[in-house]
Amino acid sequence: MKALVLVNGELYRPAILRNRVHENAFDLVIGVDGGSGHALPLNVGLDAIIGDMDSLTDLDKKDINNIELVSYPPEKDETDLELALLYAKKRGADEIIMVGALGGRMEMTIANILMMTDAALGPCKVKVWHGEQTGWVIKPPGEPIMGNPGDTVSLIPLSGSASGITTEGLKYPLKNAELTIGLTRGISNLLEESPAHIKLSRGLLLVVHTPGRA
Repeated sequence: MKALVLVNGELYRPAILRNRVHENAFDLVIGVDGGSGHALPLNVGLDAIIGDMDSLTDLDKKDINNIELVSYPPEKDETDLELALLYAKKRGADEIIMVGALGGRMEMTIANILMMTDAALGPCKVKVWHGEQTGWVIKPPGEPIMGNPGDTVSLIPLSGSASGITTEGLKYPLKNAELTIGLTRGISNLLEESPAHIKLSRGLLLVVHTPGRA
């Protein structure tokens, strides 16, 4: 089951995002509080809105009459997005795409990216779309990366370090390497073959794939 989660951040390159959304079949579309407003420019219908509802004042109430509202108090331990991701998983999603998760408040952008590592999401695959860019987390033992020759691929450690990294199909190969958080060695590699393969034995890697040269 595939879920689309609309977050109340920047809708970067909405025309590209709209095309990407309509090239995929989503079984569940969730608006995260004010992120529900992205449904109109993306031309999608909402199945549910989740959050403390403090950012819905600009929405036409008649447009949400038939949408499930999952309301939480403003004072809570989780952000609205975290609750939305857990809701999608509970509904049976095994793949979740976040749109509008970046931009605006710096701490929210960082938290939204790190949320992809949440162990509570289990095997559910979570990705963030930002215009034509895609970000996701690779865990041991690794996985393939699809794309076209010349695409930009960046590998960023999310734990203290990620080790045992071996790449195939990238211009600048790594062989049993270690990437340490805070250093930039894994930034701006280039895809030479598709699929490329990323293997790692320990840690977590944030992968950012950008079609063409970034």
